[in-house]
Amino acid sequence: MTLFKDFESFNKYLGVANPLDSNIDVGYYDVPKMRLKSEPVSIDFYRIAIKSNFLDKTGSDFDPGNPKPITAVFFNSPGHSGGWDIEPTFNGMYVQLSKRLIEENRFLFKNYLDYGQHEPLYLIEREEQEIRTIFALMLKYYDSRKDNFNVLFSYVHVLVSLVEAFYKRQFSSNPIRYSPIVSEFQRLLITYYNEPQKHIPTVQYFADKLGLTPNYLGDIIKYFTQKSPLENIHEFVVKKAKEMLEERTDLNNTEIAYELGFEYPNYFAKFFKKQVNLTPKEYRLQVSDKLVSKQRL
Repeated sequence: MTLFKDFESFNKYLGVANPLDSNIDVGYYDVPKMRLKSEPVSIDFYRIAIKSNFLDKTGSDFDPGNPKPITAVFFNSPGHSGGWDIEPTFNGMYVQLSKRLIEENRFLFKNYLDYGQHEPLYLIEREEQEIRTIFALMLKYYDSRKDNFNVLFSYVHVLVSLVEAFYKRQFSSNPIRYSPIVSEFQRLLITYYNEPQKHIPTVQYFADKLGLTPNYLGDIIKYFTQKSPLENIHEFVVKKAKEMLEERTDLNNTEIAYELGFEYPNYFAKFFKKQVNLTPKEYRLQVSDKLVSKQRL
């Protein structure tokens, strides 16, 4: 599989214009000149593509008997690979951003650049027009980038902010699409301790189990549960810890910490104290006192 480390080599392979800058590249697709079919390739930078009337025969949703072109925003990021077999009927534009540019300005960018192939953003007509308007302004300042780089970069931020708003609309308008992901995350969480574990559960663990990126999983879980995956995980671990502290009188606090997957018992004590405002020892004493009080009654 070929890895493209810079805009210039990938643009040449794809069949689009040479970049004007090594950190940011903006352009329109020139479909008649483009490579319409490719084996999987990988890029070492970030890419946002906006495509109208787009049909990729390698897509997971492609139905040969009833092909349906889409209008959507697509994302590529380092570490992801993919090929394509597309019909020459689409039009659109793209923005390419170097890893250095993203890392230096990570606070400006949300999770969407890491979505990879999981979730294109399907655009309605009004949203497409808004993005095309922003893109036209980006291209204007890209052509004179030396004098207007800050303006160009500001429009990139506006584009990503629009994507954030549009994703919320997509999540809310099609909950059936995402409910299986939420349900499976919750099932995996509940059954996590059915087998002995050497580690406490992590977002990466559940993302790997579901075949998703942590950011993509995180945004879905946060939208539908109003809590981040990490908050869901912490609540579950605390609930499990409380059950064990109350019921497993055969285990001391250190043994419970290891049973829960904490490498260090002191970390378990600090974690529990932060979540419950009591240490495990204090919690056990409180439960014991309540039990004695009930027996006296």
